[in-house]
Amino acid sequence: MGEETKGSDQKVMLVIDENEYSYYALMWMLENLKESVTKSTLVIFAAQPLPNYTNVFAAPLGFARMYSPMSTTPALVESIQERNKKVSLGLLEKAKSICASRGINVETFTEAGDPKETISDAVQKYKIKLLVMGSHANRTIKRAFQGGLSNYFINNAKCPVLVVKKPE
Repeated sequence: MGEETKGSDQKVMLVIDENEYSYYALMWMLENLKESVTKSTLVIFAAQPLPNYTNVFAAPLGFARMYSPMSTTPALVESIQERNKKVSLGLLEKAKSICASRGINVETFTEAGDPKETISDAVQKYKIKLLVMGSHANRTIKRAFQGGLSNYFINNAKCPVLVVKKPE
């Protein structure tokens, strides 16, 4: 009895975005950690990045951005934020459907803001015991200068972090 109670308090959180690495991490987790995520609460989280208010234009798909020296209008920024929210909700719905097809119930959440801050806040707010992320493997130059999101959480998360790398 105590074992089941303890297991039900364990929460695993998967961070998803619109790239293939997130979905690979989801599928890997469902295949390799199925027993763990079945016995615990699986939380799937999508951060909604905020647009750069001075020079971002909405692209037709997802969070993609094209930079320009022109200023944006409040209506354009609001439109970008609304689109980011719709994309995040769609990603969460797709992930939830994949989990449901395998008999796994999930809780889904999304928040707007800097991904490092929103993910960190969610880890603390939902008392996450394991954070799972996909590795964005082909961004080695960018990572060398800025550091990747997964690298940030490996060094700063308040819980263990599992980074799932997609084989090449």
